[in-house]
Amino acid sequence: MKRVGPGTLGLAMVAAGVALAAEPPGPRPHVAIRGIYGGVPQEILDSGRGLQEFGVNAVWLGSGSITPERMAVLRGEGVRVFAEFNTLHVAGDLKDYPDAAPIGPDGRVSPPPDGWQGICPTHEAYRARRMNAFRRLLQEFALDGVWLDYHHSHASWEQAVPNLPDTCFCDRCLRRFREDTGTKLPEGSTAEMATALLSVHRDAWVRWRCDVFTDWVREFRSILDATRPAALLGTFHNPWSDDDHEGARIDKLAIDLEAQAAYVDVFSPMPYHGRFGHVDDPEWISRQVSWLGRRLGVEGAPGERHRIWPIVQVSDWGDPVPLEQVPVVLDHGSRRPATGVMVFAWGGLRKKPEKIEAVGRLYRAIR
Repeated sequence: MKRVGPGTLGLAMVAAGVALAAEPPGPRPHVAIRGIYGGVPQEILDSGRGLQEFGVNAVWLGSGSITPERMAVLRGEGVRVFAEFNTLHVAGDLKDYPDAAPIGPDGRVSPPPDGWQGICPTHEAYRARRMNAFRRLLQEFALDGVWLDYHHSHASWEQAVPNLPDTCFCDRCLRRFREDTGTKLPEGSTAEMATALLSVHRDAWVRWRCDVFTDWVREFRSILDATRPAALLGTFHNPWSDDDHEGARIDKLAIDLEAQAAYVDVFSPMPYHGRFGHVDDPEWISRQVSWLGRRLGVEGAPGERHRIWPIVQVSDWGDPVPLEQVPVVLDHGSRRPATGVMVFAWGGLRKKPEKIEAVGRLYRAIR
């Protein structure tokens, strides 16, 4: 989960945003989770404070970085422990499954956009490997939940100007599409079939692709229910509305949030305002979260089936996030319908003690 300086005017607007925050941070009993993403916050512990004392009650770790020792440290702090699980971005697996590389509309392997290497979602062996890894993770560690990550098509969207190629037009996907939908494609080259799929059959193609990605979520849910049923299933996902980027979240990335809601407990949109060109407009965070709540029918009320816990940017990635903006970002990220919030990312905060302290002040204030 991962450039242009804000300039003098931008910094002035940021400062104004701090002074004029419409909803000053205060106790927010609806916020059940105050989290950190990206590592054990050892710097807080080394300062002599416990995580709960600091205001943190949840930590997200990459699934590959979880060890019994780290689990013991976090359990000793009394915090909830969640794993991030990579679904369709394990690029190293292409060594074993070269035919899992997504195919573009020209019939050739689609180059990784901006270095982001996705995987064809219909590759059976790759899918089975990820499901087995998911099952082992839940068997080995008493986690409070697992969050799916990179669960979208071959694309680079985590930037101000996204790079969204059309994929995957491999023989396997084309065969599956015909079988699943009964659609008759023109005889001829891959390029000719892709042209038809992106024009006259576009609605059926988009719907089918979304269903393929949603079916992965269904299987993850079945494994979780069979292995560690008390754990939550969450997802880190693109924060765009249906209208942003001309509907690309569905049309290009194949992320159907409403369909996935049948299996997901917690939605964690990623409104990285600095990375996505909104550093002068932190209110964008709460606007996107509010849209998601309306779309999914989530109000942030007690007892709801679904929860929204955004992951918000306080470390620098893209436009720098100024220190004075940290409470503003967390303010917008912790407003209803959100009932939890976490900061991105500990790796970028480790050497920023002033930002760490700002996070702690806000977390303690809303606790």
